[in-house]
Amino acid sequence: MFQSMRYVYEVYKEMSFSRAAKNLFISQPSLSAAVKKEEEKVGSQIFERSTNPIQLTEIGQEYIRSVERLMDVENSFANYISDLAELKNGSLSIGGTNFFISYVLPPLLSRFTALYPLIHIRLVKATTSELTEKLNTGSLDLLLDNSVLGPEIYDRKTIREEHLLIAVPVSFSTNNQVKQYALTAADIKRGTHLDSSVAPVPMGAFQNDPFLLLHEQNDTRERAMNICRESHFTPQIWPELDQQITAYNLACYGMGIAFIGDSLVQNVPEAKNLLFYKLDNREAVRKVSLYYKRNRYLSKAVTTFMDMI
Repeated sequence: MFQSMRYVYEVYKEMSFSRAAKNLFISQPSLSAAVKKEEEKVGSQIFERSTNPIQLTEIGQEYIRSVERLMDVENSFANYISDLAELKNGSLSIGGTNFFISYVLPPLLSRFTALYPLIHIRLVKATTSELTEKLNTGSLDLLLDNSVLGPEIYDRKTIREEHLLIAVPVSFSTNNQVKQYALTAADIKRGTHLDSSVAPVPMGAFQNDPFLLLHEQNDTRERAMNICRESHFTPQIWPELDQQITAYNLACYGMGIAFIGDSLVQNVPEAKNLLFYKLDNREAVRKVSLYYKRNRYLSKAVTTFMDMI
């Protein structure tokens, strides 16, 4: 039964019988026959073969969801067995956006890999929504993110508190109106913005400037919109982006104002062509956390990594 499911799942991953057969080291006719036999057992087609590439049928989608649940159970048992080897084998999969994978995770992983070099580390880079789906299906152990995920499904371990700032190109004339509030990248790296004596900028001053915001449903986007709304204006948005690091880079080239976490500014090279402003809003403070699925068995590799950091 499990072999048939793995055959079907490999076809689903590749959306191609020929590529799946190559990965499984069997002939394509043998794979097609095995999938056909599984469809007969299910009583319905799993794949719609008339399209290119092939697609899942409605029943096929539910079949794959069931297989992923079984794989989650199987992976949990495999992780339990690896615990018995006292971290002499095992794996750890962590997801994050481009910024977290590139800048935040490397120093966190360095000590762990030095102590446990035989643990296989897999890093997955994608958008928060894509990574949340992977965490939900069990293909990820941990997700490092600054969004707020549903506490009824996920538990978390907080790494640090993050403060949102606005990053404004120095070429924007609005800076002249609020220059007494301006901070440099060096100030942010020193933590100057956390000093209670540093005044927050009146956001309304920027209402006529273009903003570089992320797509809807993104935590930074929702917070940014709420901050602007409480300052009684709707930001001019162009363009909508997938990741915060992209907004930061475009702001560096003078294309608009970006809402940026101080953890990003503290981890990238100093931007000489940006000014930063502190925000006075409850939405400007959030937590960077490692998320894991509630009630899922956590391997010793996962718990040791979380305890270490």
